[in-house]
Amino acid sequence: MIWWPTEIPTLTYGLMTLRPLAEKDIPEIYASCQDAVIPRFTRVPINYTMAHAEFFVREKTPKSLAEKSELAFAIDYGNGDERKFAGVISFHSMDLPDLVAELGYWISADLRGKGIGTTAARMLTNFGFETMGFERIEALVDVENTASKLLLSSAGYSLEGILRKKSRRFDGSQIDMALFAVIREEWEEM
Repeated sequence: MIWWPTEIPTLTYGLMTLRPLAEKDIPEIYASCQDAVIPRFTRVPINYTMAHAEFFVREKTPKSLAEKSELAFAIDYGNGDERKFAGVISFHSMDLPDLVAELGYWISADLRGKGIGTTAARMLTNFGFETMGFERIEALVDVENTASKLLLSSAGYSLEGILRKKSRRFDGSQIDMALFAVIREEWEEM
């Protein structure tokens, strides 16, 4: 059985913090999502507006928590006044009876390549297994997204296969997705 929190917890590890999304994140989310890489490889709309960011923080995230359909966190990196918003990470597309969640994330352009995404993925994966009770955590990645495939491998996930024509881009093209996953037993052995 999955334990589901009544509010988004704060998770910390070294200079990393996963915390509830807040009003102060709206401008940062909007600015980060202007980077063409994020909509190319995620479900973030191409013409991302401030209204999208406001809806995500104020309406979608609280509703998803209440409906047990997504658990989204802001990623912060650094200490005190040096702390920077680094992106968003979540569990979504969950199958709660089967104890399975999907991990999704995006990292702000200026903080990519610093291990922040890998650490955030490890933190949330550990929380998913140790606290929530998942048995399997998956991540679907556009086969062209080399950086994300490396991030997941570094975080302890294994490539299980390629799902052909699994997803649709905003331009209407069907794309292949790489399926990565980790199961509880593997995680406990790491």
